Amino acid sequence: MKISGFFSRKRKFFSFEFFPPKTPGDTRQLYSAIQELIPLKPAFVSVTSSSTGIASYRTVALSGLIKHKTTLETMAHLTCISHTKNEITTIASKLAGMGVENILALRGDIPAMQSHHLRIRKEYSHASDLVSHLKQLGNFCIGAAGYPEKHPESVSLGDDISKLKVKVDSGAEFILTQLFFDNKSYFRFAEKCRERGINVPIIPGLMPITGYKQLRRFTSQCGVSIPKKLLNSLEKMKDSPEVIVEFGIEWALKQCMELLEYGAPGIHFYTLNRSNATRKILTRLRGSYPA
Repeated sequence: MKISGFFSRKRKFFSFEFFPPKTPGDTRQLYSAIQELIPLKPAFVSVTSSSTGIASYRTVALSGLIKHKTTLETMAHLTCISHTKNEITTIASKLAGMGVENILALRGDIPAMQSHHLRIRKEYSHASDLVSHLKQLGNFCIGAAGYPEKHPESVSLGDDISKLKVKVDSGAEFILTQLFFDNKSYFRFAEKCRERGINVPIIPGLMPITGYKQLRRFTSQCGVSIPKKLLNSLEKMKDSPEVIVEFGIEWALKQCMELLEYGAPGIHFYTLNRSNATRKILTRLRGSYPA
């Protein structure tokens, strides 16, 4: 089923993100997480990719496996910065052949060791180029990434939203946001998108906090801010991992309830291939938002 079909329903929906495992242990952990989350009936799950050319094929393989071995609908992430158009055509064909109808179209991060000279030799400059190409290749439902606090490379939020408008005009049917910890960021972003004529659904992405050091490292890498109130609370409990997990669940739950109450179509959870925190949050939400 295409993700666009969920937007015509009145029910709120929930979805999860996974990433392709690299080791046997990672594979077992992912399989366990998937099995534990299936009973919660997510609308779909997404499978991440990276900017390296090889990673996309692992994404294709995992997307197809989940699609055919479980009851879960699947969305594959697809980055284009390290691919030629012929390679993207092949990847899209493989996804279509597996019955995967949903793609999140991304430019991908510029590889750190790649010079500007090499970068401009690639066949895609922006995610909007990938969106346009995918629209020509098949009957996919295509999503685009949005950044409530702006993409790290953009000079301003307004500039970033202008680029997002190009993605939507190129054929993106919904927007999936980067994670955030202050709902004001999402509501401000959504309002500015509407002002610019972006009227597709905007799905907020949330990551339950499960560790202090991991949070600081992850947010610094992707340019996400941590509200002062949240940071102060976490610093007080940083030596109590179990307390942080429970605190993170409560923080994310409050975020979810407010977002859903004030218009978000659903919630996308960045699970980091673990189920415990997400399962506890969604179990509580299901009381108010049944599948």
